[in-house]
Amino acid sequence: MSARLSQPVPELSPARCRACGSRGLLRVLDLGAMPLVNGLWRTAEGDATEQRRFPLAVGRCPSCSLVQLEHEVPPEQMFLEYSYFSSYAETMLRHARAMAGELALSRRLDRASQVVEIASNDGYLLQYYKKAGIPVLGIEPARNVAEVAERERGIPTLREFFSEELGRNLAKKGMAADVVHASNVLAHVPDLGGFLRGIRHILKDDGVAVIEVPHLVELYDNVQFDTIYHEHLSYFSFTALSRALASAGLVARSVRKVAVHGGSLRVYAQHAEQGVAGLSTRQMLEAERVWGVDSDAVHATFARRVESLCERLRCELADLSASGSRVAAYGASAKGCVLLNALGVPQGTIEYVVDKSPHKVGRFVPGVGVPIVTVDHLHADRPDALLLLVWNLANEIMAQESEYLQRGGRFLVPGVERRAAA
Repeated sequence: MSARLSQPVPELSPARCRACGSRGLLRVLDLGAMPLVNGLWRTAEGDATEQRRFPLAVGRCPSCSLVQLEHEVPPEQMFLEYSYFSSYAETMLRHARAMAGELALSRRLDRASQVVEIASNDGYLLQYYKKAGIPVLGIEPARNVAEVAERERGIPTLREFFSEELGRNLAKKGMAADVVHASNVLAHVPDLGGFLRGIRHILKDDGVAVIEVPHLVELYDNVQFDTIYHEHLSYFSFTALSRALASAGLVARSVRKVAVHGGSLRVYAQHAEQGVAGLSTRQMLEAERVWGVDSDAVHATFARRVESLCERLRCELADLSASGSRVAAYGASAKGCVLLNALGVPQGTIEYVVDKSPHKVGRFVPGVGVPIVTVDHLHADRPDALLLLVWNLANEIMAQESEYLQRGGRFLVPGVERRAAA
């Protein structure tokens, strides 16, 4: 399978924009039919349910600029059981610790305060507030992940999908949050407006919503197409996000860039009545206008670069195979599943995928059936090359695997460095 490019005149999709409701998305990229990337297979072939594939095409709304999937998979099929646990990435723990410390200090949080995180995963962020004695509440629909948050970290967790209705009901019960975190979750939301209005319901009059989303500019400029999958319904520019916030009665007071997930935006939003957007938001909007957020050219260029990157990686893997080199991969991530399926390399080219999470070991990568093994297996086997599927954690993993490198192993990094030259 390979990415199919936009036509010179973008194809018009009848899909309705999930932010502003406009009809008529302009096609950006079609990755064909893909499996559910976090639905790890139990066998190399997968059962009938696991083998299901769903369309994966991206369009953009010419009215509000939101880039988004044209088709949706019901969230119950993706999130009630989940294989991603944030606490297995040291990079994410450091990021969470720093963010919690910053908010606790700047907002003067104490035992009388309330912090809520939507899509709280295994409590990787809320644990730092809890350790400081600040009351917390997690909202996490994945039952297996929520159980870990409660059992191992003592984080009270609602096992529900967040929505406007849930936000309204929590507010009626007295919930008034000083801080609401929504990190790397907004992309997963089918009803974007309802979700943001739900945040407004539970936010104190002077509270702040701290929203992190991967930045569309980084996705395009560094050709991070493997972050496009069914769980990620939307791909945010600050332009599109600020418009969605305004429609929900919120205002982005400030914005900054953060390094996680290949380059993200952290937006600090408050009730619209609390004031106007600050200097950082005006600067970001202008930078995106100059970049071309509303132009056809920037989207068409991205599609061409996706095809170029895939072809280069196919050739490199084929050359390694022809020379007799053994190749494995590191990181049974969602983005890794997309990349392996998009490359469509012959079976056996990638012998196995290494992962630290015991929740993934023993399973198989969806769509390609590559087995997932432990880090100990890598140390005992030592293949010639490792395709790094979690390129956003390149520094962390290369430091951990310094012995592998010292013994002559090499990493193939389809990340920022390679993509910038694609």
